Amino acid sequence: MKPDPTAIAALLDGSHGDPFSLLGPHEGPGGTFVRAVLPGAQVAVACALDGTELGELALVDDRGLFEGVIAGAPQPLRYRVGALGAHWFVEDAFSYGPVLGPLDDYLINEGHHLRLFDKLGAHCISHQGSEGVHFAVWAPNAALVSVVGDFNDWDHRRHPMRRRADIGVWEIFVPTVGVGSAYKYRIVGADGTVLPLKADPWGQAGELRPSTASLTAHPVKQDWGDETHRDYWAKVDPRRAPISIYEVHAGSWMRDDKDWFLDWDAMAEKLIPYVVEMGFTHIEFLPIAEHPYDPSWGYQTLGLFAPSARFGPPEGFARFVDGAHRAGIGVLVDWVPAHFPTDAHGLARFDGTALYEHDDPRLGFHPDWNTAIYNFGRREVSSFLVNNALFWAERYHVDGLRVDAVASMLYRDYSRKAGEWIPNEAGGRENWEAVDFLRAVNRAVYGQFPGFFTVAEESTAWPGVTQPAVEDNRSALGFGFKWNMGFMHDTLRYMARDPIHRRHHHNDITFGLMYAFAENFVLAISHDEVVHGKGSLVNKMAGDEWQKFANLRAYYGLMWGYPGKKLLFMGQEFAQLREWSEERSLDWDLLGQPAHEGMRSLVRDLNRAYRETPALHARDCEGEGFQWLVVDDALASVFAWVRHAGDGGCVAVISNMTPQVHGSYRLPLPREGVWREIINTDATIYGGTGLGNMGQVVAQNGAALVTLPPLATIMLEWIEAAA
Repeated sequence: MKPDPTAIAALLDGSHGDPFSLLGPHEGPGGTFVRAVLPGAQVAVACALDGTELGELALVDDRGLFEGVIAGAPQPLRYRVGALGAHWFVEDAFSYGPVLGPLDDYLINEGHHLRLFDKLGAHCISHQGSEGVHFAVWAPNAALVSVVGDFNDWDHRRHPMRRRADIGVWEIFVPTVGVGSAYKYRIVGADGTVLPLKADPWGQAGELRPSTASLTAHPVKQDWGDETHRDYWAKVDPRRAPISIYEVHAGSWMRDDKDWFLDWDAMAEKLIPYVVEMGFTHIEFLPIAEHPYDPSWGYQTLGLFAPSARFGPPEGFARFVDGAHRAGIGVLVDWVPAHFPTDAHGLARFDGTALYEHDDPRLGFHPDWNTAIYNFGRREVSSFLVNNALFWAERYHVDGLRVDAVASMLYRDYSRKAGEWIPNEAGGRENWEAVDFLRAVNRAVYGQFPGFFTVAEESTAWPGVTQPAVEDNRSALGFGFKWNMGFMHDTLRYMARDPIHRRHHHNDITFGLMYAFAENFVLAISHDEVVHGKGSLVNKMAGDEWQKFANLRAYYGLMWGYPGKKLLFMGQEFAQLREWSEERSLDWDLLGQPAHEGMRSLVRDLNRAYRETPALHARDCEGEGFQWLVVDDALASVFAWVRHAGDGGCVAVISNMTPQVHGSYRLPLPREGVWREIINTDATIYGGTGLGNMGQVVAQNGAALVTLPPLATIMLEWIEAAA
């Protein structure tokens, strides 16, 4: 049956809702009938993929519409076309069948597809005898979706997509397209509105900002050499392993001689050896997924599946992770499911409707960041994000995710006044849809990737952040660790006080031990503490220049001796003086100055002691590994405790937070015998006065007389019983 003229007109102007019903080969009573739109052509011959001519097509409309009957059954076609004495070939995307199948439809519809990153987005594949790219995108409320790119002159009439109506996914296989082609989706809303061109939510590479197109998928590494590293972490309990994290903003750790970002290979050459030297066990990157706005530090992410083009192609990041793993260093990435920016090329009203977000701003708008909030209760959105977590674990072998702004996800009234939020069905403030989503993420990654762990930035007292996400405890989120925000706030407030006043605020240090084992904690001194007028860490400390450095050394000693895993933001290991800015490199020239080099040496030695001494890490998350020795000496501002390994090893940690030397201080100790001094933050090699205990003390009758240097922390390891 000949199509209605209006259908042909729609086909030629790219507005037909089902182009596959009219274009390409179709079996009919007179043989295989072919229709093709070939702009600029005057003659056309249909050919099989091997070049066999199957029949000529007639030009039936001067706008480039060709029709005809060809030999053989319907099959993938290419056309040899000509005009004005020139000839060229055109591949027919409409002659190929769909790539997705019924099982994909079922799993996508159920929201249980855990391999969607293999199905949606742009993938270079072989299909029905041709090499090309399969494009697939979820846009259930669109009237029409076309893929446009540099391979079709950004002409939406060339590649309108096939709609899989049951699941709202649009797909097309475009032959001969290769790696690195720029593309977007042209989406027409249900009301006929043509939306701004959209980048691919599942795109695995993107253009360098300010350009915003997605790029057809780059192949990532296949020759991984990190089996030893991954096998080790798959076998250990991370709660009982030393974890000391170096937090890095990839764009400002170090710049090249043109003040541009290091690419991943250059970063690997410099950052990995540095982290190994410093004794950290993990690097944690602020978000590296594609984002349009540099000052967001990556926390306003749009391309969740694409490592940012700022640092080179995606395979460079895979090489970085592999190199770090071969050197024994884990790699964590910050992950941001809490919100997304509303840039026109992104997820906002993706198909003309509130697809990824809520339509009601009381649910779908984040007042803190002027961004949108994911609709976690929508199974396709939850599946999108769960798949993204799995993607980073599988494709890039990252060791874990630090999940940003979890508190903002858990509460419907977060940063909202009365009337600006909608209670849940029971009238409460809990966002149970977000809770269920977070539980689903943790069950998925822990179930599929042994050794992988997640860390929550969660600033409230939500019960069970790091409890297993079992079915009979809905509030248990299933994270491996949680940032200890209380430790950071209380202890930094204490260190900012003049030592003469610290006696009145003794509980700023002691209070945290009341809840130190309620969750599996990471002690995080992060980027948030050294920006927006907060100053650098060393400049938070009280006193003159010498005291500031001494205070910071004492603080690091206390922190590394305190229960919990460790995290330190870049630059603080050498006492960066200026507040951090994403616009410049760290002040590496400071390393030539003794006070800064001394600080760096201390952090290196603290990491070594923490890593090599089980008593300092093996019971980080268990109360039986901690014992107070001195808890109430507020007058002297002394704190002392013992860390137990569980295998008999123990270390005493003692901090003197005044400039007064405490000579012959009676220190209770749980064991008689020799205690070796393994850390003294007042040592001359770190820039201190050199006061101490000549390397060891001897405990008799339940105590030892020790020298406590000024503004210093010492650590004493029990090595042998008394003779």
